[in-house]
Amino acid sequence: MTTNDEQVHIKACLEEIEAQLNWGSSARWSNYDFEKLADLIAAKTGVQLSLSTLKRIWGKVSYKNAPSLTTLHTLARFLGYADWRTYQQQFRAPVAAPVEAAGQQVAIAPAPAENVSSAVPVQRPGSKRKRILYILTAALVLLVLIGFMTVRSKVKPAASKFSFSLNKVVSEGVPNTVVFTYDATAAATDSVYIVQTWDIRRKTLVPKNKHEHSAIYYYPGFFRTRLIVDGEVVQRRDLQITSDGWLCLAENNPVPLYFKRTAYIKEDRIEVDTNTLRAYQLSLYPQAPKIRFFNQRDLGSLESDHFTFETKLKNDFSGGSGACQFVEVLIQCKNDIIIIPLAAKPCTGDLVLYACGARAASQDADLSRFGADLSQWTTLRVESRNKQMTFFVNGVQAYSFTIPNESTGIVGLQYRFYGVGAVKDTWFKGVDTVYDFTPNKVNITN
Repeated sequence: MTTNDEQVHIKACLEEIEAQLNWGSSARWSNYDFEKLADLIAAKTGVQLSLSTLKRIWGKVSYKNAPSLTTLHTLARFLGYADWRTYQQQFRAPVAAPVEAAGQQVAIAPAPAENVSSAVPVQRPGSKRKRILYILTAALVLLVLIGFMTVRSKVKPAASKFSFSLNKVVSEGVPNTVVFTYDATAAATDSVYIVQTWDIRRKTLVPKNKHEHSAIYYYPGFFRTRLIVDGEVVQRRDLQITSDGWLCLAENNPVPLYFKRTAYIKEDRIEVDTNTLRAYQLSLYPQAPKIRFFNQRDLGSLESDHFTFETKLKNDFSGGSGACQFVEVLIQCKNDIIIIPLAAKPCTGDLVLYACGARAASQDADLSRFGADLSQWTTLRVESRNKQMTFFVNGVQAYSFTIPNESTGIVGLQYRFYGVGAVKDTWFKGVDTVYDFTPNKVNITN
């Protein structure tokens, strides 16, 4: 198999996955799309491919080495094939004539000469009958084994045979340890996984004869945790890691850098400025740090199909790698996400807007109204009614579309800045309640 052959097969495999997902061209996929694909692959194959691995194989990240065989096996299994070799076999055709490969003649065995008696083996009486009997017996055994394996593969484990629960060590804030208690002794194999959605570090193979597994969560969020046994999800539990008010951090692997509350909570706003960075020995050059603001909490009956959201934000770092002043505002839902991009006006040609199953990208949509002078306070407003979601930037309608996904509860906010950032005057309004996110304020009921 030549390198070119392998590349052809990989390209075909990726195209088949894209066609199966029906998410449009991968050229317009965002991080969220690759995270969701990783989760789908894990659910179907039991193997968790990292976000960086998927982005490399799809050409989003420069990488010279070929994908590992494990990665290729996993992609093939996601498409329903036994392994990568089985997938490749669909491309192979019988050889009808000598061919040249890599400049060399491939030798083909000559056909046997006609009427050459010495080429015909002498057979004893009854030997042909015995050989046929052996072949039939072997075929029967093989069919029985195939039938057994097919039936076994279709038998799904009964959920009632397994238990799964969780408990947070502390009620609020991060880092936070979660203790999972499970019973998977009824599993047919040793394939028992505990999965915490999206974060690949939170998917773990656990012993089926033990009953506890602990994991540390470094970021707030809402996670649909699962117990997977023999390739099937048998139990689900929702887990919310709250932020205990506003939380600011700088991304770092594996443990983020958490800022003290006194460093970012101001009288009327949340802010990380150059003085804050200096105090934590963070530099804007050559690459600005990834600053994240979180406010993850219980928002009662607030739903994605009926709310109004408004916030003011700014990012006054426009030098070096921060020339485009990219900002993302995420409205986090129990079973969905809304991602709203903002940028300096000259940089709106590379934005992706995502909201509850609807997606628009600069490559095929006009997102120029998400451009603003982010050195000044910029007002972002979102209105959602009856599956119609509309976005406004500084009072001007920036985009609107119908959201296809079912309504789900809203559970928090996240802001993504590069270098510095500030947020104020943030609130949600639901059917009958206003949720004020100003520091030290509480919910106000109309």
